[in-house]
Amino acid sequence: MGSCDHNHSDSSTGESEHCGSLHHHGLTSAGQFDSVSDARLLWSVLLNQGLTVAQIVAGIFSGSVALLSDAAHNFSDANSLLIAYIARRIARKEANQRYTFGYRRAELIGATINLTLLAVVGCYLIYEAVHRFFDPQPIIGWLMAVTAAIALVVDLGTALLLWAMSKGSLNVRAAFIHNLVDAAGSVAVLIGAVAVIYLDWLWVDAFLTLLIASYILYQVAKMLPEATRILMEGAPANFHFDEMLADLCKIDGVSGIHHVHLWELDESHRALEAHVVIEPTRYEDLEPIKRLIKAYLIDEHNIRHSTLEFEFAGTSDCHDSEGNLINGDCL
Repeated sequence: MGSCDHNHSDSSTGESEHCGSLHHHGLTSAGQFDSVSDARLLWSVLLNQGLTVAQIVAGIFSGSVALLSDAAHNFSDANSLLIAYIARRIARKEANQRYTFGYRRAELIGATINLTLLAVVGCYLIYEAVHRFFDPQPIIGWLMAVTAAIALVVDLGTALLLWAMSKGSLNVRAAFIHNLVDAAGSVAVLIGAVAVIYLDWLWVDAFLTLLIASYILYQVAKMLPEATRILMEGAPANFHFDEMLADLCKIDGVSGIHHVHLWELDESHRALEAHVVIEPTRYEDLEPIKRLIKAYLIDEHNIRHSTLEFEFAGTSDCHDSEGNLINGDCL
C-alpha cells in the first residue's frame, strides 16, 4: 500500500527513506563514554588491565583468594572499559548495505562474552572460598596488603581520569561512582590483609572472597539476561504492549493495528514496525495519522524508529470474508 516514502521514516531525523536508498539512522555511537576522550578511556583500560594481572600474580603467590576475587572484579571492569573503547571505534563506521543499522550492538556482544566468563570465574571463586573455610591455607599477608594498596591507588586513579567528565554525563558519573565502589572493595581487602597479618584470621580471606564473588554473580544475574534479551530482539523489559496497542487504536482515523514487532536496537534505542488499518474514506488523512502515531510512540514510549505500513479496512489479513475486523491488534 503506497510508496516507500509514505511508509518508512525515521522520526529522530524527520527524514523520509526513498525507494532504493540506504537510510543512515545516526544511532551508531557506543554512547556510554561519549564525553570521555579516547586517551583517557584507553589509559583507564590499561591501568585496570595491568592491575588485574598484578592481582592475579599476587593472589597466586600470597595464597589469597580474596585478591583473586578482586582481580576478577577488576577484570570485569577493565573489560567493560575495553569493550566501550572498541565499540566506540567500531561505532564510528557508517551504516552500510550489509549492516543497515550500523554497529551499535558490538558493545552488547562483547559484554555478553565478558559476563559469561565472569559467571564461570565467580562460581569457581565461591567453590574455592567454601573449600578454604574447611581447609585454610597459609597466606602471605604483607603481599596481600601491598597489592590491595596498589589496587586502591589504581581505582582512585581511574576515578580521577573519569571525574573531570562526570559532571556533564550521567553515564560517566555512574562509571566514576562504580570506580569508587571498586576502591571500597580494595579497602576491604586491605583491612582483611591487616587481620591476617596481626590476628592470623585466615578465615577473613575466604569471607571476603564470598562477598566479592557473590557481588560479581549478582551483577551477572542482573545484566546477562538483559543483554541476551536485546540480542534476541526482545521487546523492552516491563513494556506494556497491550496498553500501547489500545492507545494506538484510539488515535483518530486508526481502525486497527496488526503485525506489530517491537525490539531494542541497543540499550538506548527502540524500534517498531506495524501495519496500520484505516478506512478508505480517510485516505487524504494518511500523513496526519502517521504523524500522530509517530509522535505518540516518541512521547510515550521513546520509540524513535518506526516503520508503518498502511492498509485500507477490508483489505487486511485481519479481516474476515465480510470485511469485518477480526482483531484490531492481531500479530
